[in-house]
This record gives sequence, C-alpha cells and structure tokens, in this order.
Amino acid sequence: MGLRAGDLAVLGVRAALGGTLFAHGAQKLFGWFGGGGPEGTAQAFDQMGHRPGHVTARAAGVAEAAGGAGLALGLATPASAAAVAGTMGVAAELHSPNGFFNANGGLEYPALIGLTAMSIIVSGPGKVSLDHATCHVLDRPWMRAVAFAAVVPAVGVVVARRRAALAAAERDSESGGSGTAEQN
Repeated sequence: MGLRAGDLAVLGVRAALGGTLFAHGAQKLFGWFGGGGPEGTAQAFDQMGHRPGHVTARAAGVAEAAGGAGLALGLATPASAAAVAGTMGVAAELHSPNGFFNANGGLEYPALIGLTAMSIIVSGPGKVSLDHATCHVLDRPWMRAVAFAAVVPAVGVVVARRRAALAAAERDSESGGSGTAEQN
C-alpha cells in the first residue's frame, strides 16, 4: 500500500497546525518568537481572569508546544490534537465577546485551529507520521474516542474556573477587599 493524496494532505495540515501551535507555546514558555515568556504570559493570564496566572500560562504553553510538536510529527496524535483543541477552545471562548472575525479580536482563529485539531483526532495522522511508523502504539481507535470526548468537558472546566475567578474578583472589588482573586 503506497501513499495516497489524503496522507499527504493530512501531513500538510498537521505540519502547518503543529508548527504554528509549537511556536505559540514557545512564546509562552520561553519568550521565543517575540513572546512574553513565563512572566509576561502569567501576567496576561492573570489579567484575563485565569488564576493563578503562572499555572494556567504554563499549562497553555505546554499544551501548545507539546501538542503542536506531536501534531507536526504525527506522534500520539489523539493526545496531541486534544491538547491543541482544548487550548484553542478556551481561547475561542475568551475571544467570543469580540465577535467572530479575527480582525476584531474575535474567535475565528482559535476556533478554526481547535476544530481542525478535532478533525485530526477523527482522521488520524496518516501514513507519513511517527504514529504509523510505530504501528500506532499511541494512536489506537479507543484513544481517539477518549481524546475526542475529553475536549469539551476539559474546556468547560477551564472556562468555568475563569468565570468563577472573574466573579470573585468583581465581588472583591465591590467590597473593597483583596481576597482570593488577587492571590496566586
């Protein structure tokens, strides 16, 4: 069985998506490519309501960098794609008040990346992948089902935590105190 056009198409999508997400994760984790690094990213996450900022910034950076690298290589594709889809689901929710279009700060870009990653969970990595080279040890059908099913609840948990932190900060500012919303 030789390569099909679909295998090359999946490789192209995986490489583009994975490379992009790896770069975004490296911005957060290391400050590469003009990123804020751990400190700048933690401050930004705190301002967005993700508390504690340093923990959520690291988690997002690792999910993007490791998930992106895994996608680009076609390694542990279900887990890699789920990490990317979950992170982008949270980002899409964060951008949703700005509408759809990316030009207005909307959810278009993270939603497209997240939905593409979900599609890769379903399609698999294709033949030009480390998963294929290793006889799909880290890419079993049950792993794909679990990865796909885990994304939405994981996004829901992170979004709910952020909303709770924002509500606590608002209550705290109304009462004039400096309670849990300011603690890291």
